[in-house]
Amino acid sequence: MGMWIGRNRKARVTYGFDEIALVPGDITINPAEVDTTFQIPRKDGNNIRLKIPVLASAMDGVTDVRFCIEMGRLGGLGVINLEGVQTRYENPAEVLDLIVKANKDEVTAILQKVYTEPVKTELISRRVKELKDAGVLAAVSSIPQRAEEFGLIAQEAGADVFVVQSTVSTVKHISTQYKSLDLAAFTAKMNIPVIIGNAVTYSVTLELMQCGVAGVLIGVGPGAACTSRGVLGLGVPQVTATVDCAAARDYYFKQSGKYVPIITDGGMSKGGDVCKALACGSDAVMVGSAFAR
Repeated sequence: MGMWIGRNRKARVTYGFDEIALVPGDITINPAEVDTTFQIPRKDGNNIRLKIPVLASAMDGVTDVRFCIEMGRLGGLGVINLEGVQTRYENPAEVLDLIVKANKDEVTAILQKVYTEPVKTELISRRVKELKDAGVLAAVSSIPQRAEEFGLIAQEAGADVFVVQSTVSTVKHISTQYKSLDLAAFTAKMNIPVIIGNAVTYSVTLELMQCGVAGVLIGVGPGAACTSRGVLGLGVPQVTATVDCAAARDYYFKQSGKYVPIITDGGMSKGGDVCKALACGSDAVMVGSAFAR
């Protein structure tokens, strides 16, 4: 697959949202009769059902408890970042207000200072409880290095979904400086669904699903707040990434009988991009910048 771009080097033509359009089909349907329900599988078979297939990114500039409550009431799902201001400060609203009101010359120094405050594990339980007390689903996120610690705390507090998120997620990770997360062991130990991200290739998505995850986030480099493509040169345009990873999901379903949803994460600046992501095979989308605005 692909074409030669030089001696011993091949590349594929890939596509982003702006490079494709959806062709109208032969049958139209009343929009009120369309079922957009999204399901996150649970081990007990009592799957989590969302009325709309939209998740809000686990970023301090996007979600807080109040936002996630409103998102949940509308039928979507907001994700709280367990390593952000929500778990570093008793009153994160004051910190966010300080950042918003700072001028451009001050904001970088303020941000650097804000994130020197350590995460307080008791606040993890408190944020989960605040969501549950409001009658909505509680979804929280951490990086792989803190997943085992934070995952058990969140689960004990009553969280419904735990997201393990890094710039690029793989099953095989090499490090001599810290212990790598054993994803298969972690998902087996957790009683709540574990969503992992981010991935962009068929082979990695398939390997992640074989570890027992409940969903895979798709996207490296397309998000408005993501610098991976500019700084590291990493990324796959979202249409191609979604199609490839959807193929892995379908193959895994045929192989195992287990349907593991994929969630296109990032790069959707317009409503039409969400439609394109779903048409390309995504089960749901994760959106950040549109909600941050």
